[in-house]
Amino acid sequence: MLTVTEAAAEAITALTGQEGIDDGSGLRFAMHSQRGDSPQLAVSVAPQPESGDKVLGADGGPKVFLEPEAAELLDDKVLDVQQDETGEVAFAVLPQPQPGS
Repeated sequence: MLTVTEAAAEAITALTGQEGIDDGSGLRFAMHSQRGDSPQLAVSVAPQPESGDKVLGADGGPKVFLEPEAAELLDDKVLDVQQDETGEVAFAVLPQPQPGS
């Protein structure tokens, strides 16, 4: 299952708060396209999950909505945030650490 770091959870909370959407909102991942070995994900702030979405997160906390194909793709990943030299923050999908590493 996709793991969300504390930094990513804080970024999701900030994003959904900026959008002025109610507490049921979250960050939604959906498949955008599948070209060869490079699947492309679409990320958006959504007021609620769509039918069939997998929902990660607790009541009152940040939520992530995963379209079924995106959930399968991200099953063994970690959602984190990274900051570039200009201070811009972007979500990053990383491999989960292997046990013992």
